[in-house]
Amino acid sequence: MPVLFNESTVESKQTALNANFSYLVDTNITSDNNILLSRIEIPEKSIFELSTREDEINWLLVLDGELSFKNTQLKSKLTDTHLVYLPWNFEDEIQALSHTVVLHAVVPSASRFDPALLNSPPELRIVDWAEEPVLNSEHDARKRIYLVTPKMFGTTAMCGEMIIYPPHTKASNHYHVGAEHFQYVTKGEGLCYFNGEAKRIRAGDVIYNYENEPHYFENDTQEDMVFVEFFVPGEFDTIWLDNEPVCAWLPTGKNIKGGDPVRHIAAHSSEPRNSPQDV
Repeated sequence: MPVLFNESTVESKQTALNANFSYLVDTNITSDNNILLSRIEIPEKSIFELSTREDEINWLLVLDGELSFKNTQLKSKLTDTHLVYLPWNFEDEIQALSHTVVLHAVVPSASRFDPALLNSPPELRIVDWAEEPVLNSEHDARKRIYLVTPKMFGTTAMCGEMIIYPPHTKASNHYHVGAEHFQYVTKGEGLCYFNGEAKRIRAGDVIYNYENEPHYFENDTQEDMVFVEFFVPGEFDTIWLDNEPVCAWLPTGKNIKGGDPVRHIAAHSSEPRNSPQDV
C-alpha cells in the first residue's frame, strides 16, 4: 500500500550543532531500503556535519534558505533552486547562511541498480534547476523540469524531476513496473488518487509508492501545486490505465524564469523504459 504522511508528524532530533534532523523515509516506513530520505533544518549561522559512504548515491535538495560547504573547494552559495550530487567518502559541514531547510536522499548499495557505478563513482555536481529546460505536457497544463537523469549525473540507479500542476490540472492514471518512488510536495495542495481513492495532499507531504500501485494527481485549487519525485532504479516501465493518454512532454525552449535554458531536450514520451538520450 502507498504511504502518505506530512513531515510535521515526524519526530526530529537536534544535533550537537543545533540542526534538526528527521527521517522521512527509512526501513520503518517502507519494506526495503531502496530510498532513504531525511529533512535537515539548520538555523542561521549553524552547521550540519555531512558524510557519505562508498556505493551510495547521495544528493541534497535545498528547499529554503541559503547554505555553503564549509571546508571543500566549492565556494558557491547554494539556494532553493540547487540540487547537489555528492561523491563517495565525502566529508564536510553544511553552513547555513540563513535559516535553511534541505532534503537529503540516499540510495544504499546503489551498484545493485547500476553496476557501472563501481567503475565510475559519482563526482561532486551541482544543478540549478531554475536554469534547466521546462517541458510542457502535451495533453494538459503541467510542466516538468528534470532534476536527476543519466546524462546529468552519469547513473541509471535513480532519476527524478519536478512537476508543476497549475490550477485545475489532472494527470492520467498509471503505475510503474521495476521501480519504487516517492513524491515530496514543495508547494500548494491538491489530491492524490491511490487505486481510485482520493487523498488530500499539501506542502510537506511525502508520498511513497511501491511498484504496480496505480496513482495520479489533481490540483483542484486556484494555486499551483508542485512536487519533486524520484525513482529507484531510474529505468522502469510506466503502464497507463483505462485507455488514458500516454504522457508526452514538449520542449518550451525556456527555463522556469523565461530565459534560455542551459541545454536542450527534445520532445519525448514517458512510455519508453529507457531515458531519452538528450535527457
